[in-house]
Amino acid sequence: MDGFMKVAVMEGLHKIGYTERPIPVPKDDEVLVKLEYVGVCGSDLHYYESGAIGNYIVEPPFVLGHESGGTVVEVGKNVKHLVPGDRVALEPGKTCGQCEFCRTGRYNLCPDVIFFATPPIDGVFQEYVAHEAALCFKLPENVSTMEGALIEPLAVGFHAANQGNAHIGQTAVVMGAGCIGLCSLLALKAEGVSTVYVVDIAKNRLDKALELGASAVINGLEENVIEKIRELTGGDGADLFIETAGTEITTRQCIQTIKKGGTIVLVGYSKTDEISVPVNMALDKELTFKTIFRYRHIYPMAIDAVASGKLNLKGIVTHYFDFDDLQNAMDQSIADKQNIVKSVIKI
Repeated sequence: MDGFMKVAVMEGLHKIGYTERPIPVPKDDEVLVKLEYVGVCGSDLHYYESGAIGNYIVEPPFVLGHESGGTVVEVGKNVKHLVPGDRVALEPGKTCGQCEFCRTGRYNLCPDVIFFATPPIDGVFQEYVAHEAALCFKLPENVSTMEGALIEPLAVGFHAANQGNAHIGQTAVVMGAGCIGLCSLLALKAEGVSTVYVVDIAKNRLDKALELGASAVINGLEENVIEKIRELTGGDGADLFIETAGTEITTRQCIQTIKKGGTIVLVGYSKTDEISVPVNMALDKELTFKTIFRYRHIYPMAIDAVASGKLNLKGIVTHYFDFDDLQNAMDQSIADKQNIVKSVIKI
């Protein structure tokens, strides 16, 4: 497809501009996708606000955005499973396929991954993208491209639930009710965990958790989290914790209130590399700690869960913005975290 496309670029801290670039030409194993929705992720906001995450440093002009859904408009000559007109969710990380981790199925740990919006790789706040066809997953008729964009954070939630061996009969607690915490809640419910409690300090996020199926919520500013979890679990503690807040206090609360022999899945990144936790208590309880990095082999099951009606994925979205309003979307998502749980950009 000849022509030019509109691209939103981060020109500096807190500054979004627009430019035109040639519409990319798909390679033999790629498809060209007209993007329709792109979610605003916490990592996008962090890059926009501070210019770096760890060793990944933005060098403007840089394109943010990695949660995307759209429609195939052109296919490479080797692509057989997709045709123009197919609506797809895009898994944003292309791996090498040759390293130890790729060969053993743990491709999310590939050291040479090329991931949308992870410097120096541009993201997808733009009109079109050429992407590896194997990473473009066809959406059923009853799943919208907006939901397709949200498969990415949902995949994180499912990977966390899977790492915790989530199953029917468990009692689980999700620490943090941001997008990933809510996606973890949805994944736990879809995998049969009937009792899921959610902890946060923002009332609107806790209200959203209740709307999405939380059994009960705990406001850490108004209640003693440890006492409340013990009360809700009859003093036994929960079987499984998914920690998405990334704070020392919530991690300590997990250890203090989990049942002996339970599992804690650490998902949220801390603002510091080190936190202090009661290790002796963890030893006495013989706890299992799991961590996650993105996800692997999750997109098909996540799409199926949405298509089957097992979860209300679109329910996590609180705000929609037009592509031309991207800077306002970013600014508002940072300034109004109490009310904006998840923003989506309509391209």
